[in-house]
Amino acid sequence: MALAIYRKYRPATFEDLLGQEQIVSILKEAAKQEKLAHAYLLAGPRGTGKTTTARLIAKIANCEKRANDPAFREKGEPCNECAACRHIDEGSSMDVIEIDAASNRGIDEMRNLKESVRLSPAEGRSKVFIIDEAHMLTKEAFNALLKTLEEPPSYVVLILATTEAERIPSTIASRTQQFHFRRISLTDIVGKLEHIAKEEKMKATKEALDLIASSAEGSFRDAESLLDQLVSFGKKEIQLEDVEKTIGKVGFHKLSEFAGLLLEKKLDLALKTLSEIQDGGYDIVQFTKDVLRYLRHTAVLHYSPDMEKMFARELTEEHLAMIVTHGKLFKEEHIGLIKSLIKAYSEMRYSQFPIIPLEVAIVENLK
Repeated sequence: MALAIYRKYRPATFEDLLGQEQIVSILKEAAKQEKLAHAYLLAGPRGTGKTTTARLIAKIANCEKRANDPAFREKGEPCNECAACRHIDEGSSMDVIEIDAASNRGIDEMRNLKESVRLSPAEGRSKVFIIDEAHMLTKEAFNALLKTLEEPPSYVVLILATTEAERIPSTIASRTQQFHFRRISLTDIVGKLEHIAKEEKMKATKEALDLIASSAEGSFRDAESLLDQLVSFGKKEIQLEDVEKTIGKVGFHKLSEFAGLLLEKKLDLALKTLSEIQDGGYDIVQFTKDVLRYLRHTAVLHYSPDMEKMFARELTEEHLAMIVTHGKLFKEEHIGLIKSLIKAYSEMRYSQFPIIPLEVAIVENLK
Protein backbone atom coordinates (compact mmCIF):
# COMPACT_ATOMS: atom_id res chain seq x y z
CA MET A 1 0.00 0.00 0.00
CA ALA A 2 1.36 3.41 -1.00
CA LEU A 3 2.24 5.73 1.86
CA ALA A 4 0.07 8.85 2.14
CA ILE A 5 1.85 12.03 1.06
CA TYR A 6 1.48 13.73 4.45
CA ARG A 7 3.17 10.74 6.10
CA LYS A 8 5.83 10.33 3.43
CA TYR A 9 6.89 13.98 3.73
CA ARG A 10 6.52 14.31 7.50
CA PRO A 11 9.49 16.37 8.82
CA ALA A 12 12.31 14.09 10.01
CA THR A 13 14.34 16.86 11.69
CA PHE A 14 13.64 20.18 13.39
CA GLU A 15 15.08 21.99 10.37
CA ASP A 16 12.34 20.41 8.24
CA LEU A 17 9.63 21.79 10.54
CA LEU A 18 8.48 24.87 8.64
CA GLY A 19 6.60 27.83 10.04
CA GLN A 20 7.51 27.30 13.71
CA GLU A 21 10.97 28.89 13.84
CA GLN A 22 10.79 30.07 17.47
CA ILE A 23 9.76 26.64 18.76
CA VAL A 24 12.43 24.94 16.65
CA SER A 25 15.12 27.28 17.99
CA ILE A 26 14.21 26.61 21.64
CA LEU A 27 13.97 22.83 21.26
CA LYS A 28 17.21 22.56 19.30
CA GLU A 29 19.05 24.52 21.98
CA ALA A 30 17.55 22.30 24.69
CA ALA A 31 18.67 19.24 22.71
CA LYS A 32 22.23 20.58 22.39
CA GLN A 33 22.43 21.14 26.14
CA GLU A 34 20.67 17.86 27.01
CA LYS A 35 18.02 19.84 28.88
CA LEU A 36 14.78 18.30 27.66
CA ALA A 37 11.88 18.97 30.03
CA HIS A 38 9.95 16.15 31.69
CA ALA A 39 6.63 17.45 30.31
CA TYR A 40 5.49 19.53 27.31
CA LEU A 41 2.19 21.05 26.22
CA LEU A 42 2.01 21.56 22.45
CA ALA A 43 -1.01 23.65 21.47
CA GLY A 44 -2.23 25.07 18.20
CA PRO A 45 -4.41 24.56 15.10
CA ARG A 46 -4.61 21.19 13.36
CA GLY A 47 -1.88 20.19 10.93
CA THR A 48 0.73 22.67 12.18
CA GLY A 49 3.29 20.15 13.45
CA LYS A 50 2.36 19.30 17.06
CA THR A 51 2.46 15.49 16.77
CA THR A 52 5.49 15.68 14.49
CA THR A 53 7.30 17.80 17.10
CA ALA A 54 6.36 15.31 19.81
CA ARG A 55 7.93 12.49 17.80
CA LEU A 56 11.04 14.58 17.16
CA ILE A 57 11.38 15.15 20.92
CA ALA A 58 11.03 11.38 21.39
CA LYS A 59 13.82 10.79 18.86
CA ILE A 60 16.04 13.38 20.53
CA ALA A 61 15.51 11.67 23.90
CA ASN A 62 16.43 8.22 22.54
CA CYS A 63 18.82 8.80 19.62
CA GLU A 64 21.82 6.48 20.08
CA LYS A 65 24.20 8.59 17.99
CA ARG A 66 23.45 11.66 20.12
CA ALA A 67 24.21 9.63 23.24
CA ASN A 68 27.58 8.41 21.93
CA ASP A 69 28.79 11.28 19.77
CA PRO A 70 29.17 14.67 21.57
CA ALA A 71 30.08 16.42 18.30
CA PHE A 72 26.87 15.25 16.63
CA ARG A 73 24.86 16.23 19.72
CA GLU A 74 25.81 19.85 19.06
CA LYS A 75 23.56 19.80 15.99
CA GLY A 76 20.49 19.48 18.19
CA GLU A 77 18.94 16.99 15.78
CA PRO A 78 18.20 13.23 15.73
CA CYS A 79 20.33 11.11 13.40
CA ASN A 80 17.36 9.25 11.84
CA GLU A 81 19.72 6.31 11.26
CA CYS A 82 20.04 4.47 14.58
CA ALA A 83 17.61 1.74 15.63
CA ALA A 84 15.81 4.02 18.10
CA CYS A 85 15.14 6.73 15.47
CA ARG A 86 14.03 4.19 12.87
CA HIS A 87 11.65 2.45 15.26
CA ILE A 88 10.04 5.78 16.22
CA ASP A 89 9.63 6.72 12.55
CA GLU A 90 8.05 3.31 11.86
CA GLY A 91 5.77 3.59 14.89
CA SER A 92 7.18 0.37 16.35
CA SER A 93 9.18 1.74 19.28
CA MET A 94 8.31 0.13 22.61
CA ASP A 95 9.46 3.28 24.40
CA VAL A 96 7.15 5.74 22.63
CA ILE A 97 3.51 5.30 23.59
CA GLU A 98 0.94 7.40 21.73
CA ILE A 99 -2.50 7.76 23.31
CA ASP A 100 -5.51 9.23 21.53
CA ALA A 101 -7.35 11.03 24.32
CA ALA A 102 -10.45 11.37 22.14
CA SER A 103 -11.11 7.63 22.53
CA ASN A 104 -9.09 6.95 25.70
CA ARG A 105 -10.26 9.78 27.90
CA GLY A 106 -11.20 8.15 31.18
CA ILE A 107 -9.56 7.66 34.56
CA ASP A 108 -8.81 3.99 33.86
CA GLU A 109 -6.59 4.88 30.89
CA MET A 110 -4.65 7.40 32.99
CA ARG A 111 -4.23 4.82 35.75
CA ASN A 112 -2.84 2.42 33.16
CA LEU A 113 -0.45 5.17 32.05
CA LYS A 114 0.58 5.68 35.67
CA GLU A 115 1.43 1.99 35.96
CA SER A 116 3.29 2.02 32.63
CA VAL A 117 5.36 5.01 33.75
CA ARG A 118 6.87 2.88 36.52
CA LEU A 119 8.40 0.49 33.98
CA SER A 120 11.87 1.36 32.72
CA PRO A 121 12.49 1.91 28.98
CA ALA A 122 12.68 -1.34 27.02
CA GLU A 123 15.16 -0.19 24.35
CA GLY A 124 16.31 3.40 24.67
CA ARG A 125 17.22 5.91 27.36
CA SER A 126 13.79 7.49 27.76
CA LYS A 127 10.17 6.50 27.77
CA VAL A 128 7.97 9.02 25.97
CA PHE A 129 4.20 9.28 26.32
CA ILE A 130 2.39 11.36 23.68
CA ILE A 131 -1.22 12.21 24.57
CA ASP A 132 -2.96 13.57 21.49
CA GLU A 133 -6.15 15.65 21.73
CA ALA A 134 -5.38 16.01 25.44
CA HIS A 135 -8.28 18.45 26.00
CA MET A 136 -10.66 15.50 25.62
CA LEU A 137 -9.58 13.93 28.92
CA THR A 138 -12.17 13.91 31.69
CA LYS A 139 -11.73 15.85 34.91
CA GLU A 140 -11.00 12.60 36.77
CA ALA A 141 -8.43 11.60 34.13
CA PHE A 142 -6.65 14.95 34.48
CA ASN A 143 -6.54 14.47 38.26
CA ALA A 144 -5.00 11.02 37.78
CA LEU A 145 -2.46 12.47 35.33
CA LEU A 146 -1.53 15.28 37.72
CA LYS A 147 0.33 13.01 40.14
CA THR A 148 2.41 11.59 37.30
CA LEU A 149 3.29 15.10 36.13
CA GLU A 150 4.32 16.16 39.63
CA GLU A 151 6.75 13.31 40.27
CA PRO A 152 7.74 11.60 37.02
CA PRO A 153 10.70 9.18 36.93
CA SER A 154 13.85 10.70 35.43
CA TYR A 155 13.54 8.57 32.28
CA VAL A 156 9.96 9.72 31.43
CA VAL A 157 8.90 12.50 29.07
CA LEU A 158 5.18 13.37 28.88
CA ILE A 159 3.92 15.32 25.86
CA LEU A 160 0.36 16.66 25.64
CA ALA A 161 -0.86 17.86 22.24
CA THR A 162 -4.10 19.82 21.84
CA THR A 163 -6.01 22.09 19.49
CA GLU A 164 -7.86 23.66 22.45
CA ALA A 165 -5.33 24.83 25.03
CA GLU A 166 -7.96 26.72 27.02
CA ARG A 167 -9.53 23.39 28.02
CA ILE A 168 -6.35 22.13 29.66
CA PRO A 169 -6.58 22.70 33.46
CA SER A 170 -4.11 25.27 34.77
CA THR A 171 -2.83 22.69 37.29
CA ILE A 172 -1.73 20.55 34.33
CA ALA A 173 -0.45 23.33 32.05
CA SER A 174 1.63 24.94 34.81
CA ARG A 175 3.66 21.74 35.16
CA THR A 176 4.69 21.67 31.51
CA GLN A 177 6.78 23.65 29.09
CA GLN A 178 4.21 25.25 26.78
CA PHE A 179 4.63 25.82 23.07
CA HIS A 180 1.94 27.49 20.98
CA PHE A 181 2.00 26.60 17.28
CA ARG A 182 0.76 29.14 14.75
CA ARG A 183 -1.03 28.59 11.48
CA ILE A 184 1.34 28.02 8.58
CA SER A 185 1.71 30.86 6.09
CA LEU A 186 0.32 30.39 2.59
CA THR A 187 3.81 30.87 1.15
CA ASP A 188 5.25 28.04 3.25
CA ILE A 189 2.42 25.67 2.29
CA VAL A 190 2.71 26.47 -1.41
CA GLY A 191 6.49 26.03 -1.20
CA LYS A 192 6.15 22.57 0.33
CA LEU A 193 3.48 21.53 -2.18
CA GLU A 194 5.82 22.60 -5.00
CA HIS A 195 8.61 20.53 -3.42
CA ILE A 196 6.36 17.47 -3.14
CA ALA A 197 5.17 17.89 -6.73
CA LYS A 198 8.78 18.01 -7.91
CA GLU A 199 9.79 14.97 -5.86
CA GLU A 200 6.76 12.97 -7.02
CA LYS A 201 7.27 14.10 -10.62
CA MET A 202 3.74 15.43 -10.82
CA LYS A 203 2.56 18.57 -12.60
CA ALA A 204 0.24 21.15 -11.09
CA THR A 205 -0.50 24.72 -12.11
CA LYS A 206 0.41 27.58 -9.75
CA GLU A 207 -3.27 28.52 -9.44
CA ALA A 208 -4.17 24.96 -8.42
CA LEU A 209 -1.50 24.84 -5.71
CA ASP A 210 -2.54 28.29 -4.45
CA LEU A 211 -6.14 27.11 -4.02
CA ILE A 212 -5.05 23.87 -2.32
CA ALA A 213 -2.94 25.89 0.12
CA SER A 214 -5.68 28.45 0.71
CA SER A 215 -8.33 25.79 1.41
CA ALA A 216 -6.04 24.16 3.99
CA GLU A 217 -6.37 27.25 6.22
CA GLY A 218 -2.87 27.05 7.66
CA SER A 219 -2.63 23.24 7.90
CA PHE A 220 0.16 21.36 6.13
CA ARG A 221 -1.63 18.04 6.64
CA ASP A 222 -4.89 19.23 5.07
CA ALA A 223 -3.04 20.61 2.04
CA GLU A 224 -1.00 17.43 1.57
CA SER A 225 -4.07 15.21 1.96
CA LEU A 226 -5.95 17.19 -0.69
CA LEU A 227 -2.96 17.00 -3.04
CA ASP A 228 -2.87 13.23 -2.48
CA GLN A 229 -6.56 13.00 -3.35
CA LEU A 230 -6.08 14.97 -6.57
CA VAL A 231 -3.08 12.85 -7.59
CA SER A 232 -5.26 9.72 -7.35
CA PHE A 233 -7.36 11.02 -10.27
CA GLY A 234 -4.46 10.05 -12.53
CA LYS A 235 -4.44 13.26 -14.60
CA LYS A 236 -1.23 14.42 -16.28
CA GLU A 237 -1.52 17.88 -14.72
CA ILE A 238 -3.63 19.15 -11.83
CA GLN A 239 -5.56 22.21 -13.01
CA LEU A 240 -7.39 24.89 -11.03
CA GLU A 241 -10.71 23.46 -12.21
CA ASP A 242 -9.82 20.05 -10.73
CA VAL A 243 -9.28 21.60 -7.31
CA GLU A 244 -12.44 23.71 -7.55
CA LYS A 245 -14.60 20.69 -8.41
CA THR A 246 -13.04 18.56 -5.68
CA ILE A 247 -13.53 21.00 -2.80
CA GLY A 248 -16.51 22.95 -4.16
CA LYS A 249 -14.60 26.19 -3.78
CA VAL A 250 -13.95 28.86 -6.41
CA GLY A 251 -10.46 30.07 -7.21
CA PHE A 252 -9.13 33.40 -6.01
CA HIS A 253 -9.49 35.18 -9.35
CA LYS A 254 -13.23 34.38 -9.59
CA LEU A 255 -13.64 35.41 -5.97
CA SER A 256 -11.82 38.68 -6.59
CA GLU A 257 -13.92 39.44 -9.66
CA PHE A 258 -17.15 38.88 -7.71
CA ALA A 259 -15.96 41.07 -4.81
CA GLY A 260 -15.14 43.77 -7.34
CA LEU A 261 -18.70 43.65 -8.68
CA LEU A 262 -20.05 44.10 -5.15
CA LEU A 263 -17.75 47.03 -4.40
CA GLU A 264 -18.62 48.71 -7.69
CA LYS A 265 -22.37 48.06 -7.10
CA LYS A 266 -22.87 46.19 -10.38
CA LEU A 267 -26.01 44.41 -9.27
CA ASP A 268 -26.99 42.69 -12.53
CA LEU A 269 -23.52 41.24 -13.15
CA ALA A 270 -23.17 40.19 -9.49
CA LEU A 271 -26.45 38.24 -9.57
CA LYS A 272 -25.56 36.66 -12.92
CA THR A 273 -22.12 35.59 -11.62
CA LEU A 274 -23.68 34.21 -8.45
CA SER A 275 -26.12 32.12 -10.50
CA GLU A 276 -23.24 30.74 -12.61
CA ILE A 277 -21.33 29.80 -9.46
CA GLN A 278 -24.32 27.92 -8.06
CA ASP A 279 -24.98 26.17 -11.39
CA GLY A 280 -21.32 25.15 -11.44
CA GLY A 281 -21.92 22.99 -8.35
CA TYR A 282 -19.83 25.08 -5.98
CA ASP A 283 -20.58 25.26 -2.26
CA ILE A 284 -22.47 28.55 -2.04
CA VAL A 285 -22.14 28.72 1.75
CA GLN A 286 -18.37 28.33 1.52
CA PHE A 287 -18.33 30.90 -1.26
CA THR A 288 -20.13 33.41 0.98
CA LYS A 289 -17.58 32.75 3.73
CA ASP A 290 -14.75 33.39 1.26
CA VAL A 291 -16.39 36.61 0.04
CA LEU A 292 -16.67 37.82 3.63
CA ARG A 293 -13.02 37.05 4.26
CA TYR A 294 -12.06 38.91 1.08
CA LEU A 295 -14.13 41.98 1.96
CA ARG A 296 -12.76 41.95 5.48
CA HIS A 297 -9.25 42.17 4.01
CA THR A 298 -10.24 45.08 1.75
CA ALA A 299 -11.90 46.93 4.66
CA VAL A 300 -8.91 46.49 6.96
CA LEU A 301 -6.47 47.66 4.27
CA HIS A 302 -8.69 50.67 3.52
CA TYR A 303 -8.58 51.85 7.12
CA SER A 304 -5.11 50.53 8.00
CA PRO A 305 -2.76 50.18 4.98
CA ASP A 306 0.09 49.01 7.25
CA MET A 307 -1.78 45.71 7.70
CA GLU A 308 -0.55 44.74 4.25
CA LYS A 309 2.58 43.31 5.90
CA MET A 310 0.47 41.10 8.17
CA PHE A 311 -1.67 39.81 5.31
CA ALA A 312 1.45 38.78 3.40
CA ARG A 313 1.48 35.59 5.54
CA GLU A 314 -2.01 34.64 4.37
CA LEU A 315 -1.82 35.62 0.71
CA THR A 316 0.45 35.37 -2.31
CA GLU A 317 1.90 38.59 -3.72
CA GLU A 318 -0.47 38.47 -6.69
CA HIS A 319 -3.56 37.93 -4.51
CA LEU A 320 -2.51 40.61 -2.06
CA ALA A 321 -2.09 43.09 -4.92
CA MET A 322 -5.71 42.44 -6.00
CA ILE A 323 -6.99 43.07 -2.48
CA VAL A 324 -4.93 46.26 -2.16
CA THR A 325 -6.52 47.51 -5.38
CA HIS A 326 -10.02 46.76 -4.10
CA GLY A 327 -9.15 48.35 -0.77
CA LYS A 328 -8.97 51.66 -2.61
CA LEU A 329 -12.57 51.13 -3.79
CA PHE A 330 -13.88 50.44 -0.31
CA LYS A 331 -16.24 53.05 1.14
CA GLU A 332 -18.08 53.61 4.41
CA GLU A 333 -21.30 52.29 2.87
CA HIS A 334 -19.70 48.90 2.26
CA ILE A 335 -19.70 48.25 6.01
CA GLY A 336 -23.45 47.72 5.67
CA LEU A 337 -22.83 45.21 2.90
CA ILE A 338 -20.49 43.19 5.12
CA LYS A 339 -23.04 43.20 7.95
CA SER A 340 -25.76 41.99 5.58
CA LEU A 341 -23.51 39.21 4.25
CA ILE A 342 -22.70 38.07 7.80
CA LYS A 343 -26.43 37.84 8.53
CA ALA A 344 -27.05 36.01 5.25
CA TYR A 345 -24.23 33.56 6.00
CA SER A 346 -25.74 32.68 9.39
CA GLU A 347 -29.17 32.12 7.78
CA MET A 348 -28.11 30.20 4.69
CA ARG A 349 -26.28 27.49 6.68
CA TYR A 350 -29.66 26.24 7.89
CA SER A 351 -31.77 27.02 4.83
CA GLN A 352 -32.97 24.57 2.18
CA PHE A 353 -32.42 27.38 -0.35
CA PRO A 354 -29.11 28.91 0.79
CA ILE A 355 -28.73 31.19 -2.22
CA ILE A 356 -31.85 33.22 -1.32
CA PRO A 357 -30.48 34.98 1.83
CA LEU A 358 -27.34 35.82 -0.14
CA GLU A 359 -29.26 37.22 -3.09
CA VAL A 360 -31.47 39.29 -0.77
CA ALA A 361 -28.41 40.75 0.99
CA ILE A 362 -26.82 41.67 -2.34
CA VAL A 363 -30.00 43.24 -3.78
CA GLU A 364 -30.66 45.28 -0.63
CA ASN A 365 -27.17 46.77 -0.67
CA LEU A 366 -26.52 47.19 -4.40
CA LYS A 367 -29.89 48.43 -5.70
